[in-house]
Amino acid sequence: MQDSQVAGIKPASRRGFFMGAASVGAAAAAVTVLPKVVEAPASAAISAPKPAPEKGGGYTLSEHVKRYYQTTSA
Repeated sequence: MQDSQVAGIKPASRRGFFMGAASVGAAAAAVTVLPKVVEAPASAAISAPKPAPEKGGGYTLSEHVKRYYQTTSA
């Protein structure tokens, strides 16, 4: 009656297809990103942060804070 079950061939499912496509996409993204991470020079290290003030109140007007203030003033 159902020849596909007798022969042992399982019909393809949409769920399996999308899981396989997602796996291939993730692998391709990892292969694309990994060489860039490995090739980064060691001399491009981020400078050490400023020490915190002794009496607290560690707020500083940094570049990203200035950009935020510019976006909020319309």
